[in-house]
Amino acid sequence: MAYLLQVADLPRSTFYYQCQASQRADQQSALEARIRTVYDEHKGRYGYRRITAALCNAVVEPINHKCVQRLMRKMGLRALIRVKKRSRHVLGVSDAHVPNVLQRDFRATAPNQKWATDVTEFNVNGHKLYLSACMDLYNGEIVAYRMARRPVFEMVSSMLEAALARTACTGELIVHSDQGWHYKMQPYRAMLVQRGVKQSMSRKGNCFDNAAIESFFGTLKAEYFRLAAPDSLDTLEAGVHEYIHYYNHERIKLRLSGLSPVGYRL
Repeated sequence: MAYLLQVADLPRSTFYYQCQASQRADQQSALEARIRTVYDEHKGRYGYRRITAALCNAVVEPINHKCVQRLMRKMGLRALIRVKKRSRHVLGVSDAHVPNVLQRDFRATAPNQKWATDVTEFNVNGHKLYLSACMDLYNGEIVAYRMARRPVFEMVSSMLEAALARTACTGELIVHSDQGWHYKMQPYRAMLVQRGVKQSMSRKGNCFDNAAIESFFGTLKAEYFRLAAPDSLDTLEAGVHEYIHYYNHERIKLRLSGLSPVGYRL
């Protein structure tokens, strides 16, 4: 060995460093192959933590999860499910706490006591349409709605403005929503305060707190969107207009003595 080093005119430290580097490269290549095997075996369902655990179970020597994470990033591998959503701050959103005033009490004894509002999304061939609607919990009537190709604040604010314009009696009104960023915007809250409306919000991540309007969206999608299967956003938008008119004026509800929402109110 000393003779070879002398012939090659190579320092001993450099020779052994290159040997170790070559060995590390071989080990890394082997580990990459094992990572790829586990990843493919579980069809992309495993992230770096589960892959690390699977590798450690298969061999005696421990494997560092940071090493697996680094190699997966290098190989362009990531879990194909449960992609984490990054929270973003929207300019004008208030962090003030709004209590759940409604408390899942969806009963109302007269119109304009309790409204529920939310936004839902439709997808037609990869193109999206958003619907913002407001329901009077007295009779389930959709008092106002707006549609847009993007979930912009103007869609929600104009919907609320149209709903409030329908009545002069808002002193006892509660407007309930989820914790979407639209409903935390200062202009939205200012509109409610100006009319003396009390704001209510669902608990975080609890769709049952706004079940009434969620149920309407489910009915709309079951009775129109899935049955008609519109092939364009223009067709979808026209169909939603037609269905909401039908829902308010013609579609009877058993709990409303067999009347439509508008018929019951009148």
